[in-house]
Amino acid sequence: MKRGFVERGGWWVLGQSVLMPLVVALGPLTPGDWHWPELRFLAWALFALGASFGIGGAWVLGRNRTVFPHPNEGSQLVRHGVYRFVRHPLYASLMWLSAGWGVVWESWPTLLTGLLLTVFLIFKSHREERWLRAHFPDYADYARHVRRLIPWLY
Repeated sequence: MKRGFVERGGWWVLGQSVLMPLVVALGPLTPGDWHWPELRFLAWALFALGASFGIGGAWVLGRNRTVFPHPNEGSQLVRHGVYRFVRHPLYASLMWLSAGWGVVWESWPTLLTGLLLTVFLIFKSHREERWLRAHFPDYADYARHVRRLIPWLY
């Protein structure tokens, strides 16, 4: 059965599609003046973490990947690669990259919008997990053993 835009979680996709470019745009539009050279190291660490989660998650998902939070028909539960450490590495990637971007630009508006994106992604992951539990019988067991967004913490 082919699902429509709303049934697949289209409103979540639209919300994310507004917040992500806003984070990117706010950096150069609202640069700060903190003058803390140590922050460059933090920014690069956040970028590296975000890139590894994003690339690793997209690579392992393969054909299961969709922009919608509702799983595709015929998809399989992925538990290997970065999915051994977090259940939503692509969302975690966006969180780390947004934080790094805000730090690079030393921009409070960017960091706050990145925080708003993070909260949005947490809510989106909760909704997505209801669909994943319905689609994959062993998802509940997987969720008991693997953290949502931050390895070993959350």
